[in-house]
Amino acid sequence: MNREQAAELVKQNVKNENLFKHMIAVEAIMKGVAKHLDEDPELWGMTGLLHDIDFEKAEHKEHGLVAEQLLNSKVSEEIIRAIKSHNFENTNIMPQTKMEKALVASDSLSGLIIACALIIPTKKLADLEIKAIENKFKQKDFARNCSREKILICKHVGLDKEKFFEIALKSLQEISKELGL
Repeated sequence: MNREQAAELVKQNVKNENLFKHMIAVEAIMKGVAKHLDEDPELWGMTGLLHDIDFEKAEHKEHGLVAEQLLNSKVSEEIIRAIKSHNFENTNIMPQTKMEKALVASDSLSGLIIACALIIPTKKLADLEIKAIENKFKQKDFARNCSREKILICKHVGLDKEKFFEIALKSLQEISKELGL
């Protein structure tokens, strides 16, 4: 499956525009992290794009498992396992590879960065600074659904928090028009 086919499959299964934007945000961050780590940006990006394909169809405890049914034979087992492991609390499939761990961290960080952009006057990613993300990261009551513990999994793929924030912000700025930010 190529990127265009994956995006079409996502559009068939995801009706919420904000969820779709979240998925392309995670795709962008995953590509950026992959490039930095000398991994396969297309594989990692595809994983990010597809990671929530079942979100509107599955109970939370089955999120990732329903994705496996939707994606079976369309993508590699590597992608399917990463998608299942990003909801490890419910699927009991623990993230093990760099890509799986990066997906968990990128999923949470994307929400934090978008929330940070939405509170600045311009609401533009271009105007968002790393320092603002770092400050909001410390505020546990800000974007509280964005798990700080999951974001810190970046350390398990060889990135410190600051570098991860930098890569993610730059990656999101590159697709800011698609995100409307």
